[in-house]
Amino acid sequence: MRAAPPSTASAGRALPQAAAALVLVLLLLVIVRLPWAGDLGMHAATVQRLRHSLLHPGNPLVDADTPSPYYSPWMLVLGCLAKLTGLSVFVVLRIGALVALGLLVTGVWRYVRTLSAHRAAPALALLSLVFLWGPLLFSWSGFLGLNSLALTVSYPSVFALGLSFHFWAWLTRALRDETGWEKWLGLGLLWALILLCHQFTGVVASLGALAMVIAARPGREVLLRLGAALAVGVVLLWLWPYYDFFALFSAGTDLEAIHRPLYDDLAGRFGLVLLGVAALGMRWRRDRWDPLVLFFLLGALMFAAGGLTGHYSWGRALPAALIPAQLAAALEVVSAGKRAVRTGWACVLGAALAVGAWTQVGTLGYVVGRDALPGAVSAKYREPWVGYQWITPWVKYGDVVMARTMPARQIPAYGPYTVAPGYPDLFLPDEARRDAAVTRYFAAGTSAEVRRAIVREYRVQWVVGAKGLAEPGLRQVATGPGEQVLYRVAR
Repeated sequence: MRAAPPSTASAGRALPQAAAALVLVLLLLVIVRLPWAGDLGMHAATVQRLRHSLLHPGNPLVDADTPSPYYSPWMLVLGCLAKLTGLSVFVVLRIGALVALGLLVTGVWRYVRTLSAHRAAPALALLSLVFLWGPLLFSWSGFLGLNSLALTVSYPSVFALGLSFHFWAWLTRALRDETGWEKWLGLGLLWALILLCHQFTGVVASLGALAMVIAARPGREVLLRLGAALAVGVVLLWLWPYYDFFALFSAGTDLEAIHRPLYDDLAGRFGLVLLGVAALGMRWRRDRWDPLVLFFLLGALMFAAGGLTGHYSWGRALPAALIPAQLAAALEVVSAGKRAVRTGWACVLGAALAVGAWTQVGTLGYVVGRDALPGAVSAKYREPWVGYQWITPWVKYGDVVMARTMPARQIPAYGPYTVAPGYPDLFLPDEARRDAAVTRYFAAGTSAEVRRAIVREYRVQWVVGAKGLAEPGLRQVATGPGEQVLYRVAR
């Protein structure tokens, strides 16, 4: 007997599921390539230090005995893996990326299941999270756009986001059902773990949790258990030995300056999310206590407050507004009342996702390379950083390299230190002095005597600089991309 043709409903489920599967395959292939950009060097350097000393790793970037917020529980696990297996740092980061991506996908699936039982809902949610952004390309750790994920999939932020979705799913079920004390205490530990692994994502996770608690309007007994969970989490934050979590609240102005660009080009970067805002309005009409609506409001308020007060680092809470809006846009396809409304919404969402996908289509270049891309797609590709593996035949672990800011963001990934950190460091007391020393060393009018004094003070063994760097105490050893030169410091 001839099988009946698939129903429209089955086809409607299969299409988003197939598209989501293709996205996951692309991200898996990206992990194989592991394109270098942004903070990858910082995280690689963190694993380097932990593989050499789990108990006293010191500063990950410069030769100083200071704590660092990058020594999170997740980085500690990866450091142990590197130490026990002898695998290279970049292989370990790829393994970490696989774990983080798995956590993220299963976390989205679990949390969306608390909001809708429709079989297509998780796939639609995943597609909205990665494509419903804007017509201008935007990449930043802690943000779930496809291009951001491709560049940050090995970062602790993706691991923390995966844990956050699991945290929200677990909390939602705990608020709905009768849950024992042990599960609530486990929620407290998970909350603290997210905050320790990536502090900004921990803020997003906390805002989401607050929205879910407000929406549930729990009774006195649940509030007591919630308080106990919060207390357990705070104790873990206080006891974490690798850095003082609560000292992060005193972060300086450097952190604000770095995050100022988060408030630029909002319409271009996030304009498609307005579709999700409209979906949130529809959910609010159906339920004044909808958790996604409350989540969005909390995130939007914190983001706006950061812009108005000059605390631009608060802009990292923006995913707390984006995620609920993106999820609402996806869920409206399966939860709107009339079939005609759902169909119309699906068409509008599909068009928006197509625009978002085209914006980020250059991500394909991280898998196949620019030369294999069609011209229109190749124009959207952004070349990743080259790296500094070319210095490793000479520069060894623990050597100190004099380099400017951009090289200093990559060189420690291979084991050496730099004189000044490539990123602001709250726990490094002489950071400003180190930055000034690097600036002075490379300044055109600096005398040879001053340069030699800087080299002696910071025990510099190598210099990475421009071709023709005029200094009697330097001997050219190797040439790298962009006519950079590695010099050995004469002793």
